[in-house]
Amino acid sequence: MGQRAAGIRRAPRKVLIVHLSPVDPVSVPEATGGYVNALEVKGASRLLFVSGQIPQTRDGHVPVGIEDQCRLAWANLMLTLKEAGMGVTNLVQITTFLPDREHAAVNTAVRQDVLGDHRPSLTVIITGIWDPAWLVEIEATAAS
Repeated sequence: MGQRAAGIRRAPRKVLIVHLSPVDPVSVPEATGGYVNALEVKGASRLLFVSGQIPQTRDGHVPVGIEDQCRLAWANLMLTLKEAGMGVTNLVQITTFLPDREHAAVNTAVRQDVLGDHRPSLTVIITGIWDPAWLVEIEATAAS
């Protein structure tokens, strides 16, 4: 028997306001390049952990250049956020994986274009990536 059939009333849903507060201590190196050293989240009712988004379309196409791959990986991340009812301002942590430092400047430019004024916490790791055709992979945590 469902809750309504048993005469149980559901409480109205509360609208929670999420507050994101940057934490940038003056005693550590300054965070430059569109991120903060830490981001405190207050009032969140949901966390979304997004697996590494790859520069590949649903049908398996992988663009050739780093800029196109970055834009596609970010587009996949944004579509995943949208499906969960979130957007760029819900991002609190981003980890980007690159196979080579030579891609760092393009990666930074594309990320800043996508994020605009939003500044989440961020880590970029230079490492091997699962598929040698991929030049970037992006995972994230979002809160609402």
